[in-house]
Amino acid sequence: MAKNQITVTIFTQLIVISITTLLLYWLIKLRGGFAFTSDDKMKIFNLHPLLMVVGFIVFSGEAMITYKAIPAMRPTLKIIHLIFHMIALASGILGVYVVFKYHNERSIPHMYTLHSWIGLSTICLFGLQMLVGIATFLFPGAESTTRERIAPWHVSFGVVIFSMAILSAEIGLTEKFIFQKLQEGHEALVVNFIGLLVLLLGIVVGLTVVLPLRKK
Repeated sequence: MAKNQITVTIFTQLIVISITTLLLYWLIKLRGGFAFTSDDKMKIFNLHPLLMVVGFIVFSGEAMITYKAIPAMRPTLKIIHLIFHMIALASGILGVYVVFKYHNERSIPHMYTLHSWIGLSTICLFGLQMLVGIATFLFPGAESTTRERIAPWHVSFGVVIFSMAILSAEIGLTEKFIFQKLQEGHEALVVNFIGLLVLLLGIVVGLTVVLPLRKK
């Protein structure tokens, strides 16, 4: 494994650990925790950022850098790539479900913000991208020429969809910041740092995918 691959892997995991730690601190310590069913409806909502950031964004990011961050044979990398994507998609679908559940129980209209439009579009495109990827790269019947032709588009659309997920998360955090009137104080700093770390993760993952890594 090349030195720059090790550096990218370690740096990415440090960002992931930081995001997860800050998000859990925010949702558990400052927002009261989370639950699928509760009289405190905010506990239901709190599952949404947890699932969408730690579940969807983190695991889809890990899937995208699999081929450059993990020293393994290509067939093994394909399986790891798929597993990470499946975890991300399951988390995304569950994240959408809990926010719809929260809106229903609070009698709040659905799909009225830019965050919700971009977010749901991202999940749908992600699912479509995964289906195309499975049909093209995992099924033995696909021709090698077809795989070679589709591969650049698969990578490019993956970066676009991941960028949409980052954008949706940033808008969602901004909405939460405004709705909770977090103009200053400890919680405001925590939310802002989560946003910065999510953005940094998006940049690192994007660059890792599009830039070639030198191999010794």
